[in-house]
Amino acid sequence: MRRFLFLALTLLSTLLPGLAHAWWQPEWAYRKPITVDGGPQAGAIGSDAGRVPVLVRLHTGNFKFEGVSETGADLRFVAGDDKTVLNHQIEQFDPLLGIALVWVDVPNVSAGTPQKLWMYYGNPKAPASGNGQRSFDPDYTLVYHFAEGAVPPRDTTAYGNNGQTPTVPAEGTVIGKGAQFAGAPLMLPATPSLALAAGSSFTFSAWVRPDQLGARQVIYARRDGTGELLVGIDQGVPFVQVNGQRSTPAQPVQAGQWSHIAVKAEGDSVALYVGGRPAVSLAARLPALNTAAALGADVAAAAAAPAAGQAAPAAWAPFTGAIDEVRLSKVARGDALLLADAVSQGAESRLTAFGADEQQAGKSHFGFILAAMPLDAWIVVGLLGLMMVLSWAIMIGKGRSYGATSRANARFIEHFREAAGAPLDRLAISNTVSQQVRDDSSLWRLYQVAIEEMRRRHDRGYDLSAVSSATIGAIRAAMDGVMVRETERMSKRMNWLSTTIEGAPYVGLFGTVIGIMLVFVVAAMAGAVDINSVAPGMAAALLCTAAGLGVAIPALFGYNWLASRSDAIGADMAVFVDEFVTRLAEEQGEGRSLPAAVAAQGGARRTADDNAARGGWTSPAQVPA
Repeated sequence: MRRFLFLALTLLSTLLPGLAHAWWQPEWAYRKPITVDGGPQAGAIGSDAGRVPVLVRLHTGNFKFEGVSETGADLRFVAGDDKTVLNHQIEQFDPLLGIALVWVDVPNVSAGTPQKLWMYYGNPKAPASGNGQRSFDPDYTLVYHFAEGAVPPRDTTAYGNNGQTPTVPAEGTVIGKGAQFAGAPLMLPATPSLALAAGSSFTFSAWVRPDQLGARQVIYARRDGTGELLVGIDQGVPFVQVNGQRSTPAQPVQAGQWSHIAVKAEGDSVALYVGGRPAVSLAARLPALNTAAALGADVAAAAAAPAAGQAAPAAWAPFTGAIDEVRLSKVARGDALLLADAVSQGAESRLTAFGADEQQAGKSHFGFILAAMPLDAWIVVGLLGLMMVLSWAIMIGKGRSYGATSRANARFIEHFREAAGAPLDRLAISNTVSQQVRDDSSLWRLYQVAIEEMRRRHDRGYDLSAVSSATIGAIRAAMDGVMVRETERMSKRMNWLSTTIEGAPYVGLFGTVIGIMLVFVVAAMAGAVDINSVAPGMAAALLCTAAGLGVAIPALFGYNWLASRSDAIGADMAVFVDEFVTRLAEEQGEGRSLPAAVAAQGGARRTADDNAARGGWTSPAQVPA
């Protein structure tokens, strides 16, 4: 049993290291590790940013574009656990030029421990799964990548706030393509999802590259009656203006260089961010804004007329330059998220680092299921593994014990039958029966207790040459007692096998139910359900039931086999008891018939002498003086 346990532990120890290098799905031939690190030595975002759409920028310096689909349809991004599939959106994928821009929905970008993601590729049969509506959380109400060219920009979010006017494409911007502005605004739709109530939270962000620095250039403008919200650059100094109240000068930007500008409104405060870091704040409250907004110029139709006795305000100039990655949110985004955007979307991102590509050495479907198993499934499988180890140890131990007992019984019964005609205690006082047979044979123990009973009666002066029926019954009772104890010994720990047979399927079913519950809960929390997100968890959950059956079925076969061998040994013991008692009654019972040579006179003396000559028990009362 100890050797079996050692072998089982050895097999587990060889299996676990293989699981540590699990592969998400066997159909994908390659994977690339991506590390998202917001720590001081990398992204330096200062605090946890939470859910962030992180830009993964691939180029020939970090990716060879070999083995991947021409459209990037086989790209999959998986969390560090090699189980959780992350949503992503492909903005640009061009293997010929050796460039790809992919937005990956990272659930939590931390400023502490770096986290590893896996980019899988190399499956020509994989359908495209990129989806911008899932890659950006529902609080984004508008996201423009400007990747469409000279057409109205398409909104990536589920709100569908597409642009109302076409744009002039700008190549080679900070993130793929952008929009070039030279006087004409890009009008945004006036939809309920973009409407702002008075004092509501709001976030605007964009990458801007002014071609020249002028006065009062407008980047984003929205007016509704007397209410206004303006974001712009005045002689290279970014500003935000709310209802005529303008922010103090902030960190300047340079002409011909890309800068990330963001505005966040929350309650009675409006803050301006440059390069992802707070620049200035304005003690103001957003007005209610329900009209259309404009990018790159003021909203011409909403220019407010001056009040009586006031001079007309100076005109607002359109923005001249390029704009890229415009985002609107109906919430005030955290400082860490705005900094993570600026850090990760720049040309030299410090938030992401790429490792060497890995090729799958070959992985079975079963290995894929093991890789998808969550902690609760491992607990159930571990419990079932313990039950399996114990049940197999019992079956192997019992099988060896029953085999040794059967072989020893066979050898003993040969000796017993060869000694027919000799006194019954001949085998006990001779050395014809080996020590191994005496240790393993249950028939020897039955024989031994019967001989001991007869010797005790001989020592008390009973005449064993004429054993009474009562004495024979007592000897049979002693042998029956030993037979019962032998049966109990053989049945020891067999109840664990029956418990394993009945309990293991239920334990596995319990793991399956819990696993399926967790799969649906996680899918509901993620807000999306597809085959790639639920199939691994479902397969791992069903593995618990399969493991339960895998434990119970061998235990059932082993139990039946051991039970049949135990019954055979029990039958041998019952037959031996009958055989021994029959010989005792025939050879030394009161009603046995004496040989014809024994005369009527002196018969007792001759019988005693005959018994003594054969080595049997002789009572002193039977021998005359």
